[in-house]
Amino acid sequence: MYVSPGLVTIRRFDSKAPGGRFKRPSYRRSLARAAAGSLQQYLTGDRPVARQAPKPVHQDPRRRLPAVGAICADPVALELGKRFGDAAVTRTVRAALADVRERLLSDAPLIPTVASLLDEVERRLVDTARETLFGVVNATGVVIHTNLGRAPLAPEAVAAMTLAAGYGNLELDLESGRRASRHDHLEALIAGATGAAAGLAVNNCAGAVVLALAALAAGTPVIVSRGEMVEIGGGFRVPDIVAQSGARLVEIGTTNRTHLRDYEQAVADHPEARVILRTHPSNYRITGFTSAPSLEALAAFAHARGLLLVEDLGGGALIDLAPYGIEGEPRVQESVKAGADLVIFSGDKLMGGPQAGIIAGPRELVETLARHPLARALRLDKLSLAALAATLRLYRAPSDPTLRVPVLRMLTQPGDVIRARAEMLAAMVRDVGDLQTEVIETRSYAGGGAMPMHALPGYALSVQTPAMNAEALARRLRTGPVSVVGRIERDRVLLDLRTVTDGELEALSAALRRALTPG
Repeated sequence: MYVSPGLVTIRRFDSKAPGGRFKRPSYRRSLARAAAGSLQQYLTGDRPVARQAPKPVHQDPRRRLPAVGAICADPVALELGKRFGDAAVTRTVRAALADVRERLLSDAPLIPTVASLLDEVERRLVDTARETLFGVVNATGVVIHTNLGRAPLAPEAVAAMTLAAGYGNLELDLESGRRASRHDHLEALIAGATGAAAGLAVNNCAGAVVLALAALAAGTPVIVSRGEMVEIGGGFRVPDIVAQSGARLVEIGTTNRTHLRDYEQAVADHPEARVILRTHPSNYRITGFTSAPSLEALAAFAHARGLLLVEDLGGGALIDLAPYGIEGEPRVQESVKAGADLVIFSGDKLMGGPQAGIIAGPRELVETLARHPLARALRLDKLSLAALAATLRLYRAPSDPTLRVPVLRMLTQPGDVIRARAEMLAAMVRDVGDLQTEVIETRSYAGGGAMPMHALPGYALSVQTPAMNAEALARRLRTGPVSVVGRIERDRVLLDLRTVTDGELEALSAALRRALTPG
């Protein structure tokens, strides 16, 4: 054995090896460790068993959670399985446990019981089974409210959807018994309402623009004025729409001024261009030192050079709203008459129908779009088609669409009618506890990307109570059995009666009573 400072090296002699030799070092240990026991005991192998203190075990609170199987075997879980299905219960138990584990990583280790976990599981299962889409009373004063579903449908459109819900002749010619096109149900109606030769409808206006550019301008430049490079709700932008169609965007002019000479230069620089896209700035206005060619002038320019003019009109007004104090909103018929080759507009804005992108134009161009593969990808379902057809029929003489289309009725109703409705509601809730009410003048808006600068004078019922602030009262109105959506101004909840029908007053007054009931 050789001992060096701070180190003990133990070697055993191997007498059986030729010439005898030491084996390689088999054990090394510091002197400090060696001193803790007897060296003789290490050499003889007679060394005591060291008693080690038990290592501290880290108590992970997640290990104390009950197992999925144990929870699912509980009698309460078995009853939930009968109501919602065993698979749904197991899936929800796993999700609830995963959320608890996540909380235990940062919060105090409070371990839930099986009973409390099953209470949470039941709440989640009930929420999942409950309807998430239901009607509300729109008391915001915004007529075409995107978050509330835009245009409310006319009773005729609702009835048409009910009829179309079952089997129907969607793509069947009943006379011949052969297959037909679903577009046949709309073509004549669109043509009649717009003054165009033919029409087509797809699922929304952005889809209609993509379809038109893909069918007519894929792989070629599309000329657009910088003043028309709009972004609509949800972050959808004209440049993105053009790119998705497979066309190439060519911007011309400036934000506030674009001239015919800018279009002339673009055509000279891009002789392969086929389409000029004109976009109506339906959700904003540029005022002051501005300039843009008229639609008639732009159409004449395009046609003289063999180009097509496609106009994205957005709002889609089919009647003149000027007699009702709403100035400057272009009509679809005017764009068709001015020479636009295709006019594209929304079905669920000023037209007052279901969500749709409607295309009006010459038969040859419309048929080109209808044959494009995207037309099938973007086509209307049978319910939307039925509602759209019923809405378009309300524009046929002798029908008065301002009386029969809800959006138009709200936009054109006189102020005294709205005031009378507000006073009626005030009288209905006059006896409600601490509720303080006042009929006040206010401003409503069309909304939905239509007439952004035009305020509509009207009346609202201001409601407040000492029992809660405006935020709390508005929330109670939104989350009651009848959901009422108003707006808040100066710590008061305003219920704008422009967008409330006479038939909703009873439900609205009941909602106010419930909102002020404790509990």
